[in-house]
Amino acid sequence: MANTALVVSAHSADFVWRAGGAIALHAAKGWQVTVVCLSYGERGESAKLWRLPGMTLERVKAEREKEARAAAEVLGVHDIQFWDLGDYPITLTNDSLFRLVDVYRDIHPRSVLTHSKEDPYNRDHPAVTDFAQHARITAQAHGHNPHQKVLGAPPVFLFEPHQPEQCGWKPDVLLGIDGVWDRKRAAIECMAGQEHLWEYYTRVAQQRGAQAARNPEKAIKYGEGYQSVFPHVVETLG
Repeated sequence: MANTALVVSAHSADFVWRAGGAIALHAAKGWQVTVVCLSYGERGESAKLWRLPGMTLERVKAEREKEARAAAEVLGVHDIQFWDLGDYPITLTNDSLFRLVDVYRDIHPRSVLTHSKEDPYNRDHPAVTDFAQHARITAQAHGHNPHQKVLGAPPVFLFEPHQPEQCGWKPDVLLGIDGVWDRKRAAIECMAGQEHLWEYYTRVAQQRGAQAARNPEKAIKYGEGYQSVFPHVVETLG
């Protein structure tokens, strides 16, 4: 059975900027990565599309989904889901929570990636992090839908926010993504509605790569940073 991973993305582009390298890297190793896009980002993250004549909400959503599907294909995503829960603000109900619990129990991810715990610039992001963690806890509860196999304890990694210093986010995991950088950059370029972020997230990858290269005995040019929620359990410190 293939290893699995779950990415809980507030908006339809977040998984590309923040975790595209991790997704492509694990997909290339045979992992099945599921991406849940809770919102299209149709109101707050689609300014370029709204400037086009005659634009409507449904057209914006359709364009955002088209971009995200193209990016997911480039990265090797196994399954991408669009839940259309709105944005600015996102609406997270108990029904949606239990739906995410079912995803956890269906795929039993070996790891989970989602947003930072704080983000004063975008309240959707920490709301989604809390939502993803709440669903993880519920998926571990033996009394919730006891006919299902309960979730174990997959590690949770918080990907980099747009303004890390203001979000209280500090990486303790640096992932080298040189081998899949071309895929991540191609996926970034699928996000035509937010072209202004292409070079920004290229610079972020270069900065994290430079930081990562200071630690191992090998050259790293591109990287991604993550903050772990739970302690790493290891058998050696080497």
